[in-house]
Amino acid sequence: MTGTVLILWLINIICDTGGQLAFKAAAAADGDGLARWKAMAGKPWVWLGLAAYVIEFLAWLAFLSLVPLSEGVLLGSINIVLIMIAGRILFAERLSPLRVLGILLVTAGVGVVGIGA
Repeated sequence: MTGTVLILWLINIICDTGGQLAFKAAAAADGDGLARWKAMAGKPWVWLGLAAYVIEFLAWLAFLSLVPLSEGVLLGSINIVLIMIAGRILFAERLSPLRVLGILLVTAGVGVVGIGA
């Protein structure tokens, strides 16, 4: 993996994970129906999440232009692991034994693909 590919991959991971976490934080708005949506839209977390996704989209396009799609998608799946761990740490979400096993399997798979890339 070249330095450029590694940097683009890290930007993608950070922005995708950050965007998901920002949206989760924004989703804690009060209200029902339209009032809830207005409350979420007024939170800076929504806009931070959208900005993160725009940057992630551009980094992802650049990343995919440098690696085969089959490798890129597999390497990108590490986001699932980071989002689950961050959800546990930041939002006290539950990690069942099966989810922990899934985290370990995804991490091992990304490691194998990363070594071969």
